[in-house]
Amino acid sequence: MKFVVRFFQEISIKIKPVRKRKVKQLSTNVKKILLRLDEDIQIQTTWDNLQIKSMLEENEKNSSEMISVLSRIPGIAHFNYVQEFKYEDFHTAYEQTKLHYEKLIEGKTFRVRCKRTGHHDFGSLDIEKYIGGGLNQNCNTNGVKLKNPDVTVLLELKDDKFYVVTEKVAGLGGYPLGSQDTVMTLVSGGFDSGVAAYKILARGMRTHFLFFNLGGNAHEIGVKQVSKYIWDQYGSSHRCRFISVPFEGVVEELLTNVENSQMGVILKRMMYRAADKICDQYETLCFVTGEAVAQVSSQTLQNLHVIDSVTNKLVLRPLITSDKQVIIDEARKIGTDKFAETMPEYCGVISKKPTTKARFDKIEREEGNFDFAVLEKAINDAVHENIDELEENIKEMAQLDVIEFDDLPKDYVILDVRHPDEVDDRPLVVESHEVLEVPFFSLKREFLKLDAQKTYALFCEKGVMSKLHAMYLIDEGATNVVVVKAK
Repeated sequence: MKFVVRFFQEISIKIKPVRKRKVKQLSTNVKKILLRLDEDIQIQTTWDNLQIKSMLEENEKNSSEMISVLSRIPGIAHFNYVQEFKYEDFHTAYEQTKLHYEKLIEGKTFRVRCKRTGHHDFGSLDIEKYIGGGLNQNCNTNGVKLKNPDVTVLLELKDDKFYVVTEKVAGLGGYPLGSQDTVMTLVSGGFDSGVAAYKILARGMRTHFLFFNLGGNAHEIGVKQVSKYIWDQYGSSHRCRFISVPFEGVVEELLTNVENSQMGVILKRMMYRAADKICDQYETLCFVTGEAVAQVSSQTLQNLHVIDSVTNKLVLRPLITSDKQVIIDEARKIGTDKFAETMPEYCGVISKKPTTKARFDKIEREEGNFDFAVLEKAINDAVHENIDELEENIKEMAQLDVIEFDDLPKDYVILDVRHPDEVDDRPLVVESHEVLEVPFFSLKREFLKLDAQKTYALFCEKGVMSKLHAMYLIDEGATNVVVVKAK
């Protein structure tokens, strides 16, 4: 199998030393990745392309796999899957072309385009006319059509090599990974952060993945899955890290000591402070978020300004002006939508009336009630893992049985884990069972005080937090936990 790779256009217009560096980086990346498919892969670098020769058997499975991998390597504008022949004369070239294209142009209009480089005593138009005329006379076509034909017959002639292009495939574009600085991407597993990470990789920036765990192992498992997928698909030429920061304590401190309307902005400021320090550990200059203007309350320009003030790092927001539907469509294109659609949405720090015009004086006054030792502990307790060393088959979230109230055994105790404000608005009354109100941010501590001989059914409105915290308790060794919901 043979492939001819064309560089991203912005690489081609760089001055010679810069172009050589980027092309060398691209060649290194391509070889590193393709060696996993073919240990005998051969790559030749020329001024305007990479020529790749695979020793694998030429069949649909191997060619499809090779094409799929090449199409996801940053720095490639497009590539051609070609059949290579030694150039002899016009007629031999016509016969070689006919062998591949005869069935493809049957009953269709077509044209011939040949890219020619090297010294020849004829021009590209001459060989196009000869081969086009031969195909038109000897194949069952609907004739030659130079504008908007059904099929374009693609050929290349480079010195004494003649190539019949069997497939032209669009590449990812962008710069080769590693040709730009390394960054840190904040990931949550939703549509936005996944697309943001993809865009950063596609522009040639290696990224680490930084996750703030607000409430349980289940969410972290999901975020690890999508992060590893993005790395596997678009960034596997370079190793990177997955960093998980346990933020449950930070959440509890916020919910206990900070005014409700300011929590969203202050939570983001805590994340940015942590990201700043972790970036220092990795000597990265900036971090990346999936934020878009006004998508949620914390993302108004005023709030972003207040949030940004806690860090001197550059904050990159590749989606800042993107509509939500555009982001979702992009997620579908790159394959992260299936993760985002099933990702638990942690709603523990959702304010009733969140501020959209945060004021520095009020935010700083509320932060005066926050114990910053909790934040420092979270940063120090962060877990750093090589993303390529995560388990190949990351276990999926355990399928917890969700029991409806009517089916709940009489001796089970219901734990209402909602925020106290939610409980005040919509008190849970279940006459058949004992109900205890234990806010999710206190559950880890309070659960240890409960009667271990009883079984506890966790409840919240959407069933998300209850599942997350049930999973956390089970991971900690609890065997007396289930999840309950209303009909």
